[in-house]
Order: sequence, then structure tokens, then C-alpha cells
Amino acid sequence: MKAFTGVIAVIAICTALLFARTIFAPVAFALFVIAVAWPLQRALQARMPKMLAVLITVAVALGVVFAVSYRVVWGFCHVAAWVVQNAARLQALYGEFGTWLEQHGFVLGTVVTETFDMRWVFRVFQDLSARLQGLASFLVVTFVYVLLGLLEVDAVASQLRRMKAPVSGAFLSAAFSDTAAKLQKYMLVRTLMSVATGAVVWLFTLTAGLELALAWGALAFGLNYIPFLGPFVATLLPTTFALAQFESWQMALFVFVSLNVIQFLSGSYIEPRIAGAALSMSPFLVLFAVFFWAFLWGISGAFIGVPIMIAVLTFCAHHPATRPVADLFSGQPAPEEAPAA
Repeated sequence: MKAFTGVIAVIAICTALLFARTIFAPVAFALFVIAVAWPLQRALQARMPKMLAVLITVAVALGVVFAVSYRVVWGFCHVAAWVVQNAARLQALYGEFGTWLEQHGFVLGTVVTETFDMRWVFRVFQDLSARLQGLASFLVVTFVYVLLGLLEVDAVASQLRRMKAPVSGAFLSAAFSDTAAKLQKYMLVRTLMSVATGAVVWLFTLTAGLELALAWGALAFGLNYIPFLGPFVATLLPTTFALAQFESWQMALFVFVSLNVIQFLSGSYIEPRIAGAALSMSPFLVLFAVFFWAFLWGISGAFIGVPIMIAVLTFCAHHPATRPVADLFSGQPAPEEAPAA
């Protein structure tokens, strides 16, 4: 009965998060920004009035978010402009692809070519542009919460220290502090790897002679903040355009393999070693978090999904009853037991 009640509660919570995403998504994003920006706020607050420190912190955080978002929008706009300029060539290649499918016995070739044409590609870019523009109103609401939240951090911390049973203030205070530290490290590592990935992708596409090299680097930088899904898009788009530009599947395959090697070395080899065991998380859980929160909250959910899971696992690790859950999804093998004497 307890398990059944728990399942019902989870379904109810997920339904509420889905239908009230305009309320919960900005709050979750604001809490994430507060956790990451708090060290700057604390350093400024020690040297100037609190309100001025809060305003500077919010301005810096907003500038960083705007800079990253602008890079992504700028990259997509350049790609969309290239598509418009080369629409005739892309449509001809698409027609050749449909003919090739029919000649090799793919009975769905005609259906594919009739369903997916250049107008469909334009609609995809238009829909994506509309979603990116919709982020503006989302950010306005979010940073109102950030401004108010930064003003209340000290008050909340003092109230947590005074809390007694059944919810221990010491437990919550330690869990919040540990979560903030992990989120700060997560964003630092993710930013460093995003810059490095964007630079390497730019250099590779420039050396390979692929058009829009700077746009591909900008997209690789911005989309790298979304695990799995972002690097996949940042790899698939240049591969498709390499096929259209060079009209050679060998060159497209070379671009695809090279970009995947870059993304693999960045995300699966270098980044885990920089982040260390403190941010270890099961790849299965990371992928689930990206798709689950993207389903609930769209683009913002895809970005915030992994930080939410980091926070959940950190709180689980701080409580003895739920610590096995954190260990299970840490992605780390259990320590070997000492042999019996």
C-alpha cells in the first residue's frame, strides 16, 4: 500500500510540474542561478551595501545567460540564412535521395520525399526560432525570482539553523550548502568544457573547409550545456550540411566521426576527470533527466534537468534512509569489502 501510494504521489507531482510549468520552471531555474551566483553575492556584500551587491550579481548572471543564449541564437540564424540561400540545391539533393531509396527497393522512399521537403525544414527552423524568442519572457520572470531570492538567502539560512525536529535544520543547511557547492562546480566544469569544445569544433570545421565554421563552433559551445541531446544536435547539423555542401557521403561521414570523437573526448573522458567523483552520476540517470525534464519544461527543462538530479541525489546522500539511492545512481562501483580475518 505504501508503494502504491508513493507511485500515485509521484504521478501527481509530475502532472503538477507539467501543467504548472510556467510557475515551477522559473522558480527551479532561479534557485539554480542563486546557488551558482551566491559566492559572488557574498564577496560583494562584504564590501558594499547588500542591495547594490544583489543588483550587481543579478546583472552579471543575466549577462552570462544572455551571452550564452545569444551565441546559440546567432549560430542558428546563420544556419537558417544558409538554408534559405541554398534551398534549391538542398531540394535537389533531397529529391536524389528519394530516387536512390526507390531504386534500392525502399518502398517508403516516395512517402519520405513527399512528407519531408524544404518547407518542412523551414518550419523546423521557424519553430525553433519561436521557442528561443519565448525564452525572453521566461528569463524576465526567472530573474525577478533571482533578485528576491538573493535578498532572502541570509534570512533563510538563519531560520534553518533554528529549526528543530521533525525536520533538522542542520540536515537541511548541510544539504543546501553541499548542493550549492556541487552546482557551482558543475557549472564551472561545464563552462570550461563548452568553451574548449566550441573552440575545437570551430578549428576542425574551418580546417575541413566546412562553411559556417564560426556558427558551428558557437552552437557546439552553447548546446554543450545540455548533456547528450545538445552534443547530438551539434554533431548532426554540421554532418547534414557537409553532405549538402560537398555532395559526398564520405566527407559527411568524416565530419560525423570527427565531431563524435571530439564530443566523446570532451564529455566522456576529460570532463569526468575534471569534475571528479563529487559530481559522478549514472549516465542512464543523466540521459533520463535530460529527456524527462525536456518533456516537462521544454528547452529550459533540458538544461536544468541534470542540476535538479544533482540536487536530489545530494539530499539523498545526506540522509541515512536515502543514502543507498544516491550510491546506486552515483555511477561509481561499490568499494570492495575488506576480507574477513
